[in-house]
Amino acid sequence: MRFEAPGLSQCVAVCRYKPTNMATTLNTTDFHFPGQTGVYHGKVRDVYSLSDDLLVMIATDRISAFDVILPKGIPYKGQVLNQIAAYFLEATSDICPNWLLAVPDPMVAVGKRCEGFRVEMIIRGYLTGSAWREYAAGCRELCGVKLPDGMKENERFPEPIITPTTKADAGHDENISREEIIAQGLVSEKDYEVMERYTRRLFERGTQMAAEKGLILVDTKYEFGKLGDEVILIDEIHTPDSSRYFYAEGYEERLAKGEPQRQLSKEFVRQWLIDRGFMGKEGQQVPEMTDEFCESVSARYIELYEHVTGRPFVKAGEADLERRIEVNVLDCMNNLDR
Repeated sequence: MRFEAPGLSQCVAVCRYKPTNMATTLNTTDFHFPGQTGVYHGKVRDVYSLSDDLLVMIATDRISAFDVILPKGIPYKGQVLNQIAAYFLEATSDICPNWLLAVPDPMVAVGKRCEGFRVEMIIRGYLTGSAWREYAAGCRELCGVKLPDGMKENERFPEPIITPTTKADAGHDENISREEIIAQGLVSEKDYEVMERYTRRLFERGTQMAAEKGLILVDTKYEFGKLGDEVILIDEIHTPDSSRYFYAEGYEERLAKGEPQRQLSKEFVRQWLIDRGFMGKEGQQVPEMTDEFCESVSARYIELYEHVTGRPFVKAGEADLERRIEVNVLDCMNNLDR
């Protein structure tokens, strides 16, 4: 069976948002692909399930912080996320199997559908971000992992620590320990041991690849699922949304002086929100996101892409964005070798 792209008047198109002085952003999607059986709208990605056990994952330009989707999109963010994820999934396929089959569009990945575990495997090499905020408040145990006394912000842990969270459809993800995950039946002990082993090996590879580019992979998260009896890596890895990077040059000097680290991540977005009184708590209002701010965030995402991949970023065309995505996905479905 060959799939044809209907005219735009016949399909439910992608919703776009375009401020006067800013590039087009893809904030919401509502496609109806042939054989489609369902759709899941995540904080950033929209995932379409197809009848023959395929997923079409569209990386939108939405941005979230403190588990809240912010009101404006970031130009080219979806393209950055999708292309970085594809780069690292390919580079780590010798460590563990993953879901990816094809990248038919700069903002789209197509892969195998599996049953995802309701747990995110967060691994931290350095004390920073939310872990530091809890540590500074006196916490010395995180997700069942004991933390040593006397550490400074941005200091390296003696060994990377794994601090899982439950994966929430809405609202805040919650910290959880290895023991609680197994006791609650979220993941079997056997599968958790596989996830833990993959997590450490993926983080080690990501650390090595970052070091080659003059960066430090500070912390990141991985998601896994089950395909038959096999645990596989799903979603994305080592992007600015799931990972934090420091510049290696000057790290030790800044640490010794107690100065903020130069970093490539969306932590600066979180800090921008914190400085304006927003941490995702009830009753707080998201501050105004100007076009200039959104463009500065876009530039940071593009900078990270070029640093971590060593490749120049080529902005995809904005004309007929919804048509482009639809045609590319249908062409992929017609030619995919599976």
